[in-house]
Amino acid sequence: MAIDFAAIRNKLNQISGVSSKRNITWRPEEGQEYNIRLVSFPNNDGQPFKDVYFYYNIGSNPGLVAPYQFGKPDPIQELITKLRDEKTKESYELAKKLYPKMRCYALVLVRGEEDKGVRVWSFGKTLYQNLLNIMLDEDYGDITDPETGRDLKLTCSKLPGKQFADTEVRPRAKSTPLSEKPSDMKKLLDSIPDVSELFGTKSYEELEKIVNDWLNGDKDEELGTTKVKPFDDDEELDLKPSTKAVTPQKTEPAKSSKFSSLDDAFADLED
Repeated sequence: MAIDFAAIRNKLNQISGVSSKRNITWRPEEGQEYNIRLVSFPNNDGQPFKDVYFYYNIGSNPGLVAPYQFGKPDPIQELITKLRDEKTKESYELAKKLYPKMRCYALVLVRGEEDKGVRVWSFGKTLYQNLLNIMLDEDYGDITDPETGRDLKLTCSKLPGKQFADTEVRPRAKSTPLSEKPSDMKKLLDSIPDVSELFGTKSYEELEKIVNDWLNGDKDEELGTTKVKPFDDDEELDLKPSTKAVTPQKTEPAKSSKFSSLDDAFADLED
């Protein structure tokens, strides 16, 4: 078997820290304006971005990757299924806390920082929808195409009284190549990171223990058990373990006027 020099190079980068999480991720800073270019993920079933589902609010974990989305056994999803089958108000309230939430990942090249290569940008559902709508607009089309795509103007600002900053994107008027030089374009496309490096899926046993500990401790929530609230749609995902105590967040009871039945309520959780 021939030596795989690309694999050796990746291993060397891992050992030396070149491929560390801090180097392959990017997030816009509040009050700044950027010119960025999005790049499609290769071998991604024709989708430009990746979406990954996480469990939040379970203990002090900032986010637990849901194994079921990769076809792996998932004790939390099994519990959700059991709660859905029970069809009681109590089971609905618990299932609502457990349901996974989506985070989107895109490959991004920040103009003026081309030396850092293509990096990974994470954002929520609202911005995800905006980007997909831009791509479906016949005036813009595939903005991620290396040859005929478009840069985006991105602004990140927080209005007074809001907890999180708003991120807005607007496509540039003219299409431009990812890079003017073919050699530089190839170098940039070769620098696409592996988004799976950002997180790892816990084993069935680890997740089972986490959710069981959380369920047992949930009874003492009113006594001050630490909880982590869900991420806002446009809040950036921080995958580093949190050591800061967070005030417990209460889940409001389901309003009877919103759903005509518990079946409808559980169906809403699926959407």
